[in-house]
Amino acid sequence: MTQKTDTEPNSRGMEGPRRQAFELMAKPAGPSCNLDCRYCFYLDKKALFPKREWRMSDVVLETYTREYIASQPGPSVAFAWQGGEPTLMGIDFFRRALDLQRTYSSGKQISNTLQTNGTLIDKWWCEFLSRNHFLVGLSIDGPDTVHDRHRLDRTGRPTHARVLESLQMMQKYGVEVNVLATVNRESARHPLEVYRFFKAQGVRFIQFIPIVERAGGSGEAPAAPVTKWSVRPQDYGEFLVGIFEEWVRNDVGRIFVMNFEWTLGAWAGLPAGVCYLAPRCGLNLIIEHNGDIFSCDHFVYPGYRLGNILEDDLREMVFSERQMAFGASKETGLPAYCRGCDVLFACRGGCPKHRFGRSPGGEPGLNYLCSGFKRFYDGVHPYMNYMVKLVRNGLPAAEIMKIDVAALSGDPARP
Repeated sequence: MTQKTDTEPNSRGMEGPRRQAFELMAKPAGPSCNLDCRYCFYLDKKALFPKREWRMSDVVLETYTREYIASQPGPSVAFAWQGGEPTLMGIDFFRRALDLQRTYSSGKQISNTLQTNGTLIDKWWCEFLSRNHFLVGLSIDGPDTVHDRHRLDRTGRPTHARVLESLQMMQKYGVEVNVLATVNRESARHPLEVYRFFKAQGVRFIQFIPIVERAGGSGEAPAAPVTKWSVRPQDYGEFLVGIFEEWVRNDVGRIFVMNFEWTLGAWAGLPAGVCYLAPRCGLNLIIEHNGDIFSCDHFVYPGYRLGNILEDDLREMVFSERQMAFGASKETGLPAYCRGCDVLFACRGGCPKHRFGRSPGGEPGLNYLCSGFKRFYDGVHPYMNYMVKLVRNGLPAAEIMKIDVAALSGDPARP
């Protein structure tokens, strides 16, 4: 689950960045999970922690809570809990987390998000999450024919029925739930089936996440081919366009597909709503269960370990020259092909994890999903132009549903 952050470092030197907010997403159960999803990139991280003690200790939890709150310059602090599967830690762990947040809040407003596969959610979890206003990101890929192809438990059994039951239970208890749906090679062929399934379940917030993984799971093996379940670039673009064409006719302002919301923001000239669409990255880091700090969720490799929260100063790690260079390389490493692209303002080259392709001229660093991004942005730009005009004239973007959107040829010029 993603949240809007200020991801562009101040160019005036270290004093500017040191006053910035950043995100430090926690992996309290490390890479451990009760599922064995075929496309999961994080299960392999167990090799980094051979002691197999994948539980955040009380001392790490307290240090993380205290230092993270103290390091944030603004009036609010967002804690994000992810995995692996964080609910493996049990409710008592999160009760302790909330107690520590209250102890060290210093008057700041604290919020919590939890990403889960949903299979361990019961009424006790629902009561806890609802009472404490957690925003839950639920991983579900669509109907059972889509979801159960890859999202299996550790005994090889399908999980869709359990996850759907959890979704309905959380809705009943008033838990705020967003859906996180991966787009893999198979599901990309069923955009409307996936989208209409979520609509039928009363889901209002959806994020579509492309599966792009290389054989062996190593981000440090640039020559490795993509796995057989990785989405094909053009299929990803067609998937988004297929859903967008139904959404823009029927659901604007009713269902919030974050991929479309972020795109509209880019057309309106707003700051990026998610790190991988920002000009630079580096301010969305990870704390592992043992206190290790890594540059990014997608770069949990030894070469990107910045230190440990029990031994090193948090802000020194976050705003170190090394981490600032990591974040800046997203922009400085763009191929010339990208720098001349008319949709660069929207995609910003995508996530650095996926930049293992080559441009038509043979230059390295092209995002694997480039053609898919282009297909999507080219397909939606007339509608984005129109919605931006509506908003700038004081009207809701949903007014676009009152016109014949099929007749929108639009001005092909980008903002």
